[in-house]
Amino acid sequence: MGKDAVATEVTASADDAWALVGDFQGIGQWFPGIDSVRADGDDRVLSMFGMEVRERLVARDDTARSITYSIVEGVPVEHHRATVSVTPTERGSTITWAFEAEPDSMVALLSDSYKSALQALAEKLG
Repeated sequence: MGKDAVATEVTASADDAWALVGDFQGIGQWFPGIDSVRADGDDRVLSMFGMEVRERLVARDDTARSITYSIVEGVPVEHHRATVSVTPTERGSTITWAFEAEPDSMVALLSDSYKSALQALAEKLG
């Protein structure tokens, strides 16, 4: 199983960054390429690039400012688990997207996707 983590520093406070990151159904506001997001219980169904991807909320910790989810349909992964967390810093906050995926061949693709998402999130946070 492959693992990776990507991160970005933003000038926004941890609370402001968490307001976006912690909204599981709100990912369409900042993740590039998402056409729409539909809630289905603890799942979110993303319409993107002509396909649907189903992701399931696994855990959410408002105190630690972290959210964990898994891709359960729509992407060729046997296993996926990711945690997005927000940590306060002296100059704002750091947003980290740590994940594991199987097969290993998906790690580079997911890493690039999450890097792009963090860049878009940083721009949105100003």
